[in-house]
Amino acid sequence: MKLYGIPNCNTVKKARDWLSAHDISVEFHDFKKHGLSVAIAQPWLQQAEWNKLVNRSGLTWRGLPEERKQQIVDDASALALMLEKTSVIKRPILEQDGRILHIGFDETAYTKIFNL
Repeated sequence: MKLYGIPNCNTVKKARDWLSAHDISVEFHDFKKHGLSVAIAQPWLQQAEWNKLVNRSGLTWRGLPEERKQQIVDDASALALMLEKTSVIKRPILEQDGRILHIGFDETAYTKIFNL
């Protein structure tokens, strides 16, 4: 099981703290250190709509020029943006065996996922 995100993100911190408090170990994939590959991101886009994966309320998105924002209209354009600016990805992404279990953090959802 893997958790994808960046360590200084508050939502990622909440997820990691929750997992730790429940003695659930996951491998952490830090986008800043390890980046993102097409092999990882492409399957996500097959499981979730691009607008669920791209955080359009975050600082990275808001910092994009308006022209660039308008170019993000489908999986291909979202993938290019996600690979270029990993901070635009909604975090964290909890994944097991290539399958997204949850995008973002929600204590109720995590409780259900882990049958707690």
